[in-house]
Amino acid sequence: MSTRPAPGAYRPFVSARRPGGKPSTAPSWRVLVHRQYAEIWEQLASRVGLVNAQQFWDHVASTPDRPPKVGTSSPMKGKYGRAHDGWSRRIHYEITGAGRIDYEYHAAYRANPDGDAHRVVRILSIDLGSH
Repeated sequence: MSTRPAPGAYRPFVSARRPGGKPSTAPSWRVLVHRQYAEIWEQLASRVGLVNAQQFWDHVASTPDRPPKVGTSSPMKGKYGRAHDGWSRRIHYEITGAGRIDYEYHAAYRANPDGDAHRVVRILSIDLGSH
């Protein structure tokens, strides 16, 4: 099933399902990907390997606010490194030697003022080419 939004609806972020299927434990963070990168997200396992893709998803779905157990990440500096509106600084995650995924997280995100608060990670960009 595609994670792309329905025609006519503008949803900048869509659900980023775990590559390879459901995790063994329920995620504590919702993982979303910018719709511009939804197609790349769906191909992630075939591009970087299933293990790498699952390690990234498992990291952001459980501990996006801590360094990953496998791989490397670093907070970005400058304009993109600033926290804003409850969102964290943008994190730069090295998924392969030449690939990176940038994300940020919010511990109590509300889609609207009356909505429930959720722990959300949003993937802002995916670059699988060289730096």
